[in-house]
Amino acid sequence: ELELMESGGGSVHAGGSLTLSCRASGATSRMGLFRNAPGNKCELVSHISTDGNTFYADSVKGRFTISQDNAKNTVYLQMNSLKPEDTAMYYCAANNNLYFRSEPRYYASWGQGTQVTVSS
Repeated sequence: ELELMESGGGSVHAGGSLTLSCRASGATSRMGLFRNAPGNKCELVSHISTDGNTFYADSVKGRFTISQDNAKNTVYLQMNSLKPEDTAMYYCAANNNLYFRSEPRYYASWGQGTQVTVSS
């Protein structure tokens, strides 16, 4: 079973930056970063496949950048210009699906989550 471990969450003021890391215990085709805030549904924030194709939710385009180190099975999410509405628990998820999917149910492996809190 693939294990995922996130790190890098924390508390910052609006306009600040954080970098989330997600390390997988083995190779995987696709990795996504989801977030879940109270009262909101789980949202795919960003996604990257091993061939380098990326996805960003409209709410984070231009502010967040996803990257990967395939040799380390690690994905990074650089989050800049953070806003209070970015406050959520962020989860790393992975699958080996042939096609990109944004719904959480298509991701078989999940990390434990890391909290990001942005104060105004």
